[in-house]
Amino acid sequence: MTTADTPQPLQFGWEEWVALPGLGVPALKAKVDTGARTSALHAFDIETFGPASKPKVRFTVHPIPGRDDLVIPCSATIIDRRDVTSSNGDKEMRYVISSTLAVNGQSWPIEITLTNRHGMASRMLLGRRALKDHISIVATDRFMQPELSYDVYHTAKMRSAQPNRALRIAVLSREDNYSTRRLVSEGEARGHTVEVINTTRCYMAINAMSPEVHYDGKRLPRFDAVVPRIGASITPYGTAIIRQFETIGTYCVNSSAGITSSRDKLYAHQLMARAKIGMPNTAFAASPLDTSNLMGLVGTAPLIVKLLESTQGKGVVLAETKKAAESVIDAFRGLKANFLVQDFVKEAAGEDIRCLVIGGKVVGAMKRTGAEGDFRSNLHRGGSAKAVRITKLERETAIRAAKVFDLNMAGVDLLRSEAGPKVLEVNSSPGFEGIETSTGKDIVGALYDLIESRVRPAPVRRRKSSISIED
Repeated sequence: MTTADTPQPLQFGWEEWVALPGLGVPALKAKVDTGARTSALHAFDIETFGPASKPKVRFTVHPIPGRDDLVIPCSATIIDRRDVTSSNGDKEMRYVISSTLAVNGQSWPIEITLTNRHGMASRMLLGRRALKDHISIVATDRFMQPELSYDVYHTAKMRSAQPNRALRIAVLSREDNYSTRRLVSEGEARGHTVEVINTTRCYMAINAMSPEVHYDGKRLPRFDAVVPRIGASITPYGTAIIRQFETIGTYCVNSSAGITSSRDKLYAHQLMARAKIGMPNTAFAASPLDTSNLMGLVGTAPLIVKLLESTQGKGVVLAETKKAAESVIDAFRGLKANFLVQDFVKEAAGEDIRCLVIGGKVVGAMKRTGAEGDFRSNLHRGGSAKAVRITKLERETAIRAAKVFDLNMAGVDLLRSEAGPKVLEVNSSPGFEGIETSTGKDIVGALYDLIESRVRPAPVRRRKSSISIED
């Protein structure tokens, strides 16, 4: 037993108020039963996860009898699985976890079995193994220790008091690259279970009552969070899968709407223009009769002609002269391709700045320089990168650009121009290798900090159609 001073003997009645701080349960009525060896906790939605070598279980607790709309998500390491015989003689195989029992300023570890006690008046049963030798039982009394209150579940402090718990996280990715491997390794180092899911192998059951995502012939389990790594070539299907997870209620780091709008370069520029975010002068037209007027809206050569579907610098052409620009535009139109025409920012000199924005903060920035003779600075095209100190205006611009698309994770590419920072693109699936290598910062760690803060097991009130009151 651990306490600041010498532990004082405790007297328990046949029912006491207790707390399970390790599970985020600050107030619970427990029945004391010396006839039972192991303690039992009322748990719903019991589901195992994690590696076979160290399996975990997650479950939900309804701490207040008759209030099934109040839900506390919990998780713990499984220490055993054993047959338990109830007082009426029924046998049940239960998962066993270890947690801390806290009473009147004193606390000690106990073993707890998880079971559905919906028909029981008490949400928890305290068995004799949880009662230390110096705890005496007064079977005729109850609440001999200080009484707690269920009001704690309605306070603002409840969220901040919650412990970290192991999460089950899905990474939607088709590639075994640095970013995917870092997401897995960092998550597992924090005690989470991270599963890589090939987006194109997912399929959906779309219905009103029980929407589901299936994968390789099986329904996917409940994930606490989804990290989308959706390639540009599968944007429509990938965002449909994310919408399905959103429908289920899973926390998605980036929303389907944010990914869709950031991938549509024309719409993205319109959104940024509406938000008054600096960007190169941009023009778009469908008719070949408007080529000269289109270039005139942007400025004089040199000009950038960019496919709307371009990624990693592909489909981006620098036209040094007006004649060259007309030729490129005619060629793109001949392919029935959609494209933008943009002003070329000469003073950027083939360099741009990638700001990594996570949770509304710039957590890292690098300057990217194009390969010799190439105006594009993409690392995939042989460019180089190094850490850079950005200005307050550049930081604010990057944060605002990510906010326009409601992206919790974004790579915002800026150009340094004489008129101030200009946003080239907002990437909803930024790579981590270049920026972690160049800055030495734990970018993926910052992402997990965000995920853990968003899906912590604070009390959740479910909309209820009816409430059953226990006797």
